[in-house]
Amino acid sequence: MNTKAVRLHGKNDLRLDEITLPEVGPDDVQVKIICDSVCMSTYKAALEGEEHKRVPNDVAENPTIMGHEFCGDIIAVGENWKHKYKVGDKFSIQPAHFYKGSQMAPGYSYQNCGGSAQYGNIPIETLLADCLLPYNSDTYFYGSVAEPMSCIIGTFHAMYHTKAGSYVHDMGIVEGGKMALLASVGPMGLGAIDYALHCDRRPSLLVVTDIDDARLERAASIYTVEEAKRCGVELHYVNTRMENATQYLRDLTGGTGYDDVICFAPVKPVVEQADDILGFDGCLNFFAGPTDSQFKANFNWYNVHYLYTHVVGTSGGNTEDMREAIEMMTAGKINPAAMITHIGGLNSVVDTVLNLPKIPGGKKLIYNLLDLPLTAIADFEELGKTDAMFADLDRICKAHNNLWNAEAEAYLLANAKAN
Repeated sequence: MNTKAVRLHGKNDLRLDEITLPEVGPDDVQVKIICDSVCMSTYKAALEGEEHKRVPNDVAENPTIMGHEFCGDIIAVGENWKHKYKVGDKFSIQPAHFYKGSQMAPGYSYQNCGGSAQYGNIPIETLLADCLLPYNSDTYFYGSVAEPMSCIIGTFHAMYHTKAGSYVHDMGIVEGGKMALLASVGPMGLGAIDYALHCDRRPSLLVVTDIDDARLERAASIYTVEEAKRCGVELHYVNTRMENATQYLRDLTGGTGYDDVICFAPVKPVVEQADDILGFDGCLNFFAGPTDSQFKANFNWYNVHYLYTHVVGTSGGNTEDMREAIEMMTAGKINPAAMITHIGGLNSVVDTVLNLPKIPGGKKLIYNLLDLPLTAIADFEELGKTDAMFADLDRICKAHNNLWNAEAEAYLLANAKAN
């Protein structure tokens, strides 16, 4: 089978190629990929090329397909996997399977499987690790953002606390505790707000910070203070571009500090502020992955010793985190649509990935079977003045609080130009 695919040939060398997939053998599962959401990790892989830990050293001779947040339909199943999968099933995928300790992952390491393609053959490692996950929903884009949501869920699960005299780590955020999400109104931060409000282990106080009023206002319009109150959470949005911001954040806790703090930006002052607002037995999670391998920030080691403060970092979620994400989305408990600010077709992937840090907004959602320039949802209204399709998409999204949604996806797939 022929397929178009965006492949990595080396540092900053992405190309939209046409390749031929191998015939489906007894240990193969072949899929049609409907959508893939672009991750900053893909930009980092493109930037680093063969120096990236998941990219093979011979990528120049054997290019790999990019994209690891994808969802679609199973279209062929080899004999050895017919007991588990069938043609017509929908799937989502956990790329970080760490099979036998390997860093290999779809979207980084494989010549025939990645999210930035029309079709792909699932690697045997993914199947053996039980990382090709069933996905029972007609809304494909939820299956794409299940992977980033799993990263957020894993972060919450990785937080830990201790009791005096015990060496056992109590895993997870403090239920009914005080929590701060710093620099957290980007796409992943929005997902974290959603999860904090609607998971089964919620804080009583949730403080969300950023330095951009427009971004904070958008977040507050999606996850409202009133909705948080209904969930039993006191929610505050704070612009920390103020004098004595750290003291203000501590004052919101009554001066005791926070049990759980997640830092969403690899920025030295933000990391140090996160440390400064921790309370007794507080846990700081450094969520944001820096591109600088020498990134450092000061940390209060007096508090580590005497106040039992902790620090942890997470990079990705595990398969159970992803199953939880899928269950919560399909049950209507969370709606990660807030992450998505742009849509595009496979033809837009190369420029989108290589320029990702320069493109404002949140997640860029790619529909691989379509030919469509990367387009902001916020631009639908203007484009709709001359294009009926965008006029309809604008109307649909406005009926859903200007968020991407199942109705808009179905309309797009039925009406946009195929590639």
